[in-house]
Amino acid sequence: MRLSYDPELLDELHDIAITAGREAGDAALEGQRAGVTVAATKSSATDVVTEMDRRSEALLVDRILSRRPDDGIVGEEGSDHVGETGVRWILDPIDGTVNYLYGQPSWAVSVAAEIDGIVVVGVVVAPVLRETYVAMLGKGARLHDADGVRTLRVNDPVELPTALVATGFGYTRERREAQARVVAGVIPNVRDVRRLGACSIDLCHVAAGRVDAYYERGPQAWDLAAGGLVAQEAGARVEGLHGAVAGDDLIVAAGPRLFRPLHDLLDELGADQD
Repeated sequence: MRLSYDPELLDELHDIAITAGREAGDAALEGQRAGVTVAATKSSATDVVTEMDRRSEALLVDRILSRRPDDGIVGEEGSDHVGETGVRWILDPIDGTVNYLYGQPSWAVSVAAEIDGIVVVGVVVAPVLRETYVAMLGKGARLHDADGVRTLRVNDPVELPTALVATGFGYTRERREAQARVVAGVIPNVRDVRRLGACSIDLCHVAAGRVDAYYERGPQAWDLAAGGLVAQEAGARVEGLHGAVAGDDLIVAAGPRLFRPLHDLLDELGADQD
């Protein structure tokens, strides 16, 4: 049974997410052109945080709280604002920071809003690609680009041997070694594998039919909240193994026909284990 929410509230959250996400994306793009500065590292020396990650998150928080000061916020770079309304924002100020650092186009600003723990609005802004992916719970997913606006739908049906599958890798040596073993088992069973380096964009590409599926161990809530809703509203199943909620252990996103065989292959390969 699908939950019902105040449509005026959803429209307000949708408007805030798009406006703030695009402004943060424009600022990050301008910052990239001016030169990127590494501010810190996290899980390993290769897991970097740029100064613009922090500035982008600060901008998002400011824009959200200026309109809804009593909402909660959690962000990748440390924002943790306790709310009183039941609405919480989940922010990734730059998803694909290494791509951003190297001038690769696949990075995005990810903004999601949840009500009582259910994600109801998701916006993924990819400034270099000039694309904005938008989803509202129960209202489908759309892509805004230079050609206008189009409704998104996953590729379905797709059989496993002809599936183009996206994935990603962590930053610690141990996790990479485990993920390399898994992808070595995936490759012989699918059409091919792609690795773009940004969870939110991978999920949006599932929604847009640019890949047939995506899986990864390690994404956090801010990586997958907005893109996960986009994929889900485009018809994808977005779950972990054995019906678990998609999260750090594993996320699998694919059309209905493809989901089960890919899920079973990943389960057999131990994709949720390091």
